[in-house]
Amino acid sequence: MELDIELQPSDLVGCRYRVVQRYRFAGQSPTEAALRRIERAEAGKSRVLALLPTAPEPWDPPRFSRVHIDSDDENAELETLEALAAQTTIITGAVFTGVSDGRRWRATPDVLVRDGDGRYLPVIVSNHRIARPEEGRKQPLIATARLGLGAPSTGAYRLRHHAVDGYRLGLSARALAGFGLDSGRGAAIGQDRELAFLVDTGHYQAALSTALAASLPDRPRRLKECGECRFWFDCGPRLTAADDISLLFPGDRAERYRLRGIDTVGELIDADLGEASALAAAWRARIPVLRRVERVSAPRFDVEIDIDVEAYLDQGAYLWGAFDGRDYHPFVTWGGLGTAAEADTFAGFWAWLCSVRDDAHARGLSFAAFCYARHGENHWLSSSARRFGGHVSPEGHRVPSEAEIAAFISSDEWVDVFAAVRAQLIGPRGLGLKTVAPQAGFTWAETELDGEASVDMYRIAAGHTDADPAAVAEARRRLLSYNGDDCRATSVVRAWLAVGAPGTPPLMG
Repeated sequence: MELDIELQPSDLVGCRYRVVQRYRFAGQSPTEAALRRIERAEAGKSRVLALLPTAPEPWDPPRFSRVHIDSDDENAELETLEALAAQTTIITGAVFTGVSDGRRWRATPDVLVRDGDGRYLPVIVSNHRIARPEEGRKQPLIATARLGLGAPSTGAYRLRHHAVDGYRLGLSARALAGFGLDSGRGAAIGQDRELAFLVDTGHYQAALSTALAASLPDRPRRLKECGECRFWFDCGPRLTAADDISLLFPGDRAERYRLRGIDTVGELIDADLGEASALAAAWRARIPVLRRVERVSAPRFDVEIDIDVEAYLDQGAYLWGAFDGRDYHPFVTWGGLGTAAEADTFAGFWAWLCSVRDDAHARGLSFAAFCYARHGENHWLSSSARRFGGHVSPEGHRVPSEAEIAAFISSDEWVDVFAAVRAQLIGPRGLGLKTVAPQAGFTWAETELDGEASVDMYRIAAGHTDADPAAVAEARRRLLSYNGDDCRATSVVRAWLAVGAPGTPPLMG
C-alpha cells in the first residue's frame, strides 16, 4: 500500500502498518500508556532545555545566541531556516521536512548546536539508556550545560544502539546537509540528562535510506507492543478473524513458518512440527504453561529470601523488596536517586540480607536468596556497589564493594527462579512472572500495575508531578504492594515447582 504520508522517525521502526492506520483513523486518540510516555519524554526534554547554556561564561568566546521555535507552529520550518541563516548558536524546537528515496519525511531535532566551523550538530533527547559505564572505553561526550560553548572530551562509556534514535539523528543530519550545514556528527542525551554522547551520523544513512524506501504493508501483523497501540481495536479483530500466526509468534518469529506457507495458527497445528505445533495447540486451548520435563523440581533451603528491585529508568534503584516467607521487608527512598539517600537505602538492604545469611550460617542452616530473571537485580546490585562502594549510612550500614557483590551473585546462594522455569516449562505467551505465578495460584493486589506503569507511578510517588499529597501517598502504597507481591509471587512459584508444578500438562501430550 502506497500512501503519500509524511514519515517520522518513529514510523520507520516497529510496526510499519501503524502509518497506514494513522491515515485511516486520523481522529483516533493515543492510549493512556502512550500519553504517559509522551509526558515522560516532555519532562526529560524540559530538563535538558533547562540545562542548556543561556549565555557564555566570562572565559568563553563572547558570540552566543539562543532561540526557541514552537515546533507546532505552521511557520516552524521557516523560523528554523531563519535561525540557521542568523548563525544562532543554539536552536531548540527546530523542524525540517524533505523528500528522500521517494518518501516525504519530517525531522524534529530537540536541539541544534553550531560548532566552530559554522556547521550544526543535531541533538536528541531520549528516554532510552544511551550509554553504560565501561572501563577502557573512550566515548566522545560533552556536558549538556556546555553545548555550544565547550569542547568535547571522552568518558569510559559504551553506547547502546536504538534504531529510532539513530533515525532521528540521521534525518536531521540529512536535512542539514541539504543546506551545507551538516557537521557529520550528532549527539544523544539519554536518561542521564547532563551528558550528551557524540556519534557519527553517517553511520545511520544507509539503514535510513532502506527504511524510507521500504513499502508500507497492506495488512497488520502482531508485535509485542500492539496491546498498547491506539489502533489495536481494528487490528486485533482482523488478526483474530484471519487466525494470523503472529497472534502466537509476534514480529519476525513467525517468518520461518510463513516461508513454509504456514500463515495461520490452525495451519501450524496441523503441520505437526513438534514443539511449535504443540505451542500453537496450547495457545488455541488457552493453556498458558506446559511441562518440558517429566518431573518438575526446584531446590529448597532452610532459610529462603525472595528479592525484587524497583528502579526509575536508569537513574537509580529506589526500592529493594525482600520476603522471608512470612514478612515483606521494603528498603525504599522516594527521592535523591544518585545521592546519599539511594546509597543509604541500598546499604540498609544489604546489611539486612547479610545479617539473615550470617545468622543462618551460624545456626548451621542452608541459605539462598532468589529473584525472578536476575538481569535487573544483578545490574542494580553491581551498579549500586560501583557508584556507592564504601558509603556508610547514618545507621552504620556499609555499601559493599563490587568484589563482594560479584562473589554473591556468582555463588550458589543467589538463585534465578526464571532459569529453573525456562529449563522445565514452556508457554505460548512466554514465561514471565505474571504468566507463571497465576498457574501456581498467586494473584496480585495491583492488577493494573506493570513495569512501565510503575515508572509513571514512581514519578507521582517521588513528587515529580503536581499530584496532591493524598495521591502521592497512594502511589507509594501501590508501589510497595506491587513490589511485595512480586517477591511473594516468586516464593509461590518456587514452592509450586518444588512439588512438581501440579496442573501443568506435558508439552507433547
